[in-house]
Amino acid sequence: MIFAKHALLEAGWAENVRLTVSDGKISHIAVQAQAQAGDVRVDTLLPALSNLHSHSFQRAMAGMTEYRAAGRDSFWTWRDLMYAFVNRLTPEQMEAIAALVFMEMQEAGYAAVAEFHYVHHQPGGAPYADLAELSKRIYAAASATQIGLTHLPVLYTYGGAGAVPLGAGQQRFGNDVDRFARLVEDCRAGLADLPPDARLGIAPHSLRSTSPADLAAVLATHAAGPVHIHIAEQPQEVRDIEAWLGARPVEWLLAHAPVNADWCLIHATHMTEAETLAMARSGAVAGLCPVTEANLGDGPFNGPGYLAAGGAFGVGSDSNVLISLTEELRTLEYSQRLRDVARNVMVAGEGSVGATLYQGAATGGAQALGRAAGAIRTGMLADLVAIDSTSPALCALTRAQLLDGLVFAAKDGVVTDLWSAGRHAVRGGRHIARDQIVPAYRQAVAALLAG
Repeated sequence: MIFAKHALLEAGWAENVRLTVSDGKISHIAVQAQAQAGDVRVDTLLPALSNLHSHSFQRAMAGMTEYRAAGRDSFWTWRDLMYAFVNRLTPEQMEAIAALVFMEMQEAGYAAVAEFHYVHHQPGGAPYADLAELSKRIYAAASATQIGLTHLPVLYTYGGAGAVPLGAGQQRFGNDVDRFARLVEDCRAGLADLPPDARLGIAPHSLRSTSPADLAAVLATHAAGPVHIHIAEQPQEVRDIEAWLGARPVEWLLAHAPVNADWCLIHATHMTEAETLAMARSGAVAGLCPVTEANLGDGPFNGPGYLAAGGAFGVGSDSNVLISLTEELRTLEYSQRLRDVARNVMVAGEGSVGATLYQGAATGGAQALGRAAGAIRTGMLADLVAIDSTSPALCALTRAQLLDGLVFAAKDGVVTDLWSAGRHAVRGGRHIARDQIVPAYRQAVAALLAG
């Protein structure tokens, strides 16, 4: 039982709300209720967000790529450094890093994560004896933290547009279609070790890392569930795909793949107005990672046009250079303001920008993960976050202003409690397994640096 002084329900704000959670789901909601002995008491209860895009291993290299070398740094120079880093990771280190990342996500207010997992093999490219060894390390990290997991094994077959062979730094990623199918089945079998809310999808890495024939073959074997793909992140990527396939990435994908509400198009940064409109109408979710997109110099998403067309969106932490739910949402809005030299951009018509961002990301993120969450409603997963509205950043605000304050004025420290499908993982602002996870991470990083 959870008792909240204030709760954001589907119909709006309510006072003195008592929730019953059974089998990971919200089974009953009472409004204007009385707290009872044994209830978990919180100040303000919100639907928790799902983090729709993560490469957890990259958290351990945060801060290592911020030195300007001779010449002009870019996404592509960053990628070369990432390749060198990933070739040193052991399975044990990957598990320890992922556990820290998932813990930090929950303490920031995320109840679930879509792990876009493309490191599959040993350094040099030889498969492990268990093809799903590294996926199972992600599963172990999810179990240790109790986060909701949508696992996305990645098809990564080529090193660049035009079926260029994998480069030296990409050997740990590579699978052809047949081996990828075996990997997915091994990952599916491993779900038995996770809670029932865990999901499995697939992720063709990008149009430049697959081919039209391979993409069609993989999609033909995928009966249902999430499909995530990097798309149009960098101008060079757009030019390369257009030169190879005769169309821009989003344009080509919408014309040649069955894109629907199961899909999440990650970044979709560089789109024409026509592509923006068509993507919004497809029902797919725009997977936006504003902090990483700013860190890598990707550029801003076409937010106003996409929202005006009714497009769904969510946010993710991608490279995990910084794990902060509030920072992702405000960076999304601020990127639009800087581009347009305007204020209060990410809202269609009139209304609260904070509410548009938070609630839009809650529903869009849940959709992208194939997760029955994103709202406080009976029958939904109990993905819930509690915040302290009496904190200095929020105490001057009305209920109608609270999400604006959370997005633009608060830090993640206002989070007091978090439930992932009813699993009470954060209490008093601290993850229940922090004392085990942080030392294991430090040990793993020390071994990584020593090696």
